[in-house]
Amino acid sequence: MRQGSPEPVQPDRRATIKEVAEAAGVSRSTASRALTGNGYVAESVRLRVRQAASDLGYVVDAMARSLKQQSTRSIGVLVSDLRNEFYANLAAGASRHATRLGYTTMLVDDQGLADDELAAAEAFVALRVAGVVATPVSAEATSFLLRQRVPVVEVDRRFSDGACDAVVVDNRGAARAGTRHLLELGHRRIALLIDEDDWTTGRERREGYADALESAGVSHDAALVVPTGWDVDAARDVAHDLLGSSQRPTAIFAANNLLAEGAWRAARELGLSIPGELSLLAFDDVPWMSMVTPGVTAIAQDAAAMGRTAVQTLLERIADPAAGTRTVVLSASLKVRGSAAAPAQSGIPVG
Repeated sequence: MRQGSPEPVQPDRRATIKEVAEAAGVSRSTASRALTGNGYVAESVRLRVRQAASDLGYVVDAMARSLKQQSTRSIGVLVSDLRNEFYANLAAGASRHATRLGYTTMLVDDQGLADDELAAAEAFVALRVAGVVATPVSAEATSFLLRQRVPVVEVDRRFSDGACDAVVVDNRGAARAGTRHLLELGHRRIALLIDEDDWTTGRERREGYADALESAGVSHDAALVVPTGWDVDAARDVAHDLLGSSQRPTAIFAANNLLAEGAWRAARELGLSIPGELSLLAFDDVPWMSMVTPGVTAIAQDAAAMGRTAVQTLLERIADPAAGTRTVVLSASLKVRGSAAAPAQSGIPVG
């Protein structure tokens, strides 16, 4: 070594479970039970072992443990698009609840692509996760995981009804209530902007919209159910065409928050006043909707609560694999703000 060159830094050797046991004055098996939580250990002993482990800088080897137990204390969380606040909040709720219950989470954003979703499912199996919470885009990934004996909870929508547990909101009932609100204000030409109706979310929201029209005796105009694509720009372009026509609707019900943003932008760019010339109602309540003027009337679903409930359901499934599958249905609420009012031509004063 050249004179003046620093000595190479030698990494510290990792402490072993044997050293932790010796420091705490217990057997290796007792130390292992105290650190993993598997099996009984007196609380005073558990605290002593954990203090010894902390003093020595010992960390449980999760990979070795997973090879022995066939799974880890980790769960996979697979969502469709973290740029969408709904999915970000759902993932945050799932992660925080998992942490409180002693699990870590592995988060993957599949960007709504079925191939990426399946690749993530394969990675979760390789990493020996204990289970997976997913907002599925097809049935393929769920089927693959179930074949590998990895429990799955589908959240927000269902592709494998009866094959696994699910956590959803009452999409049909909430959409019915939202559409009824617009009908009670006097609207009869209500457009539904919808991204898809192959998934249970879109299909049930379209059904709730149709339910409300039928109950009010309003004819269902298929031309007012408008597919938009998946993002804000696509929805904005579609809304531009819809609102620029001579037969434009007096109200728009946007089936999710991104479509609502597209409709809002299109109305502003066309110089249409909200709610004077156009009422707007959204499914999904996100922060911007209460920050603009007027605020956007929205159906609020608690995405973080959906994530928490999905994790809780998953851990119950892990604890009792033979139990019958179940679907947990959460409620949604209508947040009335200023974007929806009586149509000007109805003779009912506009707020």
